[in-house]
Amino acid sequence: MKAVFLDFATMGPGLDVSAMRALLPELEIFDSTRSDELEQRITGAGIVLTNKARFSGELLSRNPSLRLIGLTATGTDNVNLDAAREHGVAVCNIRNYCTTSVAEHVFGCLLSLAHNLPRYDAAVKRGAWQESKDFCLLTYPIRELSSMTLGIVGYGALGKGVARIAKAFGMNILVSARPGATSIEADRVAFEEVLERSDAVSLHCPLTPETTNLFGAREFQKMKSDAILINSARGGLIDSAALARALETGAIAGAAIDVLPQEPPVGGNPLLDYAGSNLLITPHIAWATNDARQTAIDELVANVAAFLAGERRNRVI
Repeated sequence: MKAVFLDFATMGPGLDVSAMRALLPELEIFDSTRSDELEQRITGAGIVLTNKARFSGELLSRNPSLRLIGLTATGTDNVNLDAAREHGVAVCNIRNYCTTSVAEHVFGCLLSLAHNLPRYDAAVKRGAWQESKDFCLLTYPIRELSSMTLGIVGYGALGKGVARIAKAFGMNILVSARPGATSIEADRVAFEEVLERSDAVSLHCPLTPETTNLFGAREFQKMKSDAILINSARGGLIDSAALARALETGAIAGAAIDVLPQEPPVGGNPLLDYAGSNLLITPHIAWATNDARQTAIDELVANVAAFLAGERRNRVI
């Protein structure tokens, strides 16, 4: 069976694909695939593996040989699932492969901002320590995580992984109910209350029409002025311009952003123009430890093996 991996370079270097090649002897691996190359490369393929390539209903209808789309991500928004169902194309994703990586990233950022490490680093580099009258600088506040309340928005595997580490730091944890929910489960807290009570908020929810721009000017005004926002989920959850204004005006104390609405941000973004030291921006790497990336490949192989054996594993369709 013809099989193609359309955008292997998105998984990064140094990965072992020997099990994948053994399972799919006719597999052809491409580092990347432009939109104008997509149809030619999948023509005649029964199995297509991809991270970010987009599959419209029209594309699926023109490729009747396609039997499986194997995603190297949890999100499925790049595939028209209704069309896949209509045309009998199975779709599987991978799950719980990067929980540790994401959780460690969240706390790396949180510790950096709570301890004001970027500001202290900049102060030393401009000579402030050398000119100090004391043995240390205490120019910026330093907060212990054990004294902070962490709000978690999105309580799947990633949110729960963050909560486990937060408990080890002695943090108080608030798990948000779905924004706008009319009934709230006993172990959840209303979204508005999470905004008002949290010293730090970490986002782990999917991007849907309901969560698009979930954090805007109104939400930042409800948050504590010394609060920290961390987004390692989807860039569209946050109004970037509103966040830049909130950081500049002191509506919140800091933010760590690993995702933007457009990736790569070739069209620019207000956060990229913000020069303050209370913002950390990383290029969608929270998921990407060496261990997590290899686990992603191993999970993809297990999904394909299950499909070929007639079994359902991580099937979305």
